[in-house]
Amino acid sequence: MEQNLKLTDSMVDVLSDPSPYRQMVGQLIYLTVTHPDIVYTVNILSQFMHKPRQTHMDAALHLLRYLKATPGQGILLSSQSDFSFKAYCDSDWASCPMTRRSSTGFCIFLGSSPISWKTKKQTSVSRSSAEAEYRAMAVTTCELQWLSYLLCDLRIPSSVPIPLFCDNQAALHIASNPIFHERTKYIEIDCHVFRDKIQEGLIRPCKVSTSHQLADIFTKSLGREQFQFLRSKLGLHKLHAPT
Repeated sequence: MEQNLKLTDSMVDVLSDPSPYRQMVGQLIYLTVTHPDIVYTVNILSQFMHKPRQTHMDAALHLLRYLKATPGQGILLSSQSDFSFKAYCDSDWASCPMTRRSSTGFCIFLGSSPISWKTKKQTSVSRSSAEAEYRAMAVTTCELQWLSYLLCDLRIPSSVPIPLFCDNQAALHIASNPIFHERTKYIEIDCHVFRDKIQEGLIRPCKVSTSHQLADIFTKSLGREQFQFLRSKLGLHKLHAPT
């Protein structure tokens, strides 16, 4: 998606026949299972299925041109990978121009291979960027807990604590502060979920610079250079490229 593009449902030029748009986006949703680099864009486009505009169709066609230019790109599941988890989570505060809800994005790696990723609009409006970030950390923690249970059921040992990379210093301070105060009362449930897993030794919050925050690709439209840089770090490879 074009950098800093904000799509809304108040734009003009409603499509006379929305069926092609709906079919296109419906097919793209299935493609996100193997293409984490398009998850954010497809998430935005799928929010306008009820009444798409020409601007939405233009953004969808922009995505199709990107896919046509990268036909052999896919995830490489390395046979040399170990069974250690690491996760990146991020949020884009008040990113939705219609509801002012924030977006949550995370990606989880098993060794060097991405195995779980998600972009989702948060269910409530966050009053600060730290609150939005902390909610993203809590969602990622629940996913990590489920994946650790899965490996345990398969009798595959995994190392703990799992590093969870975040680029918001305020959210990391809340995680390390053992006392709840007035400013964290409205996210107290998320605080308990995340902090309990830290005390159990499952999660280890880590600071990462914004330029190396891989989850950025799941929360906002980036410039070409930054998008390509983060995409290369996600473990995506051009399978048709010469070796």
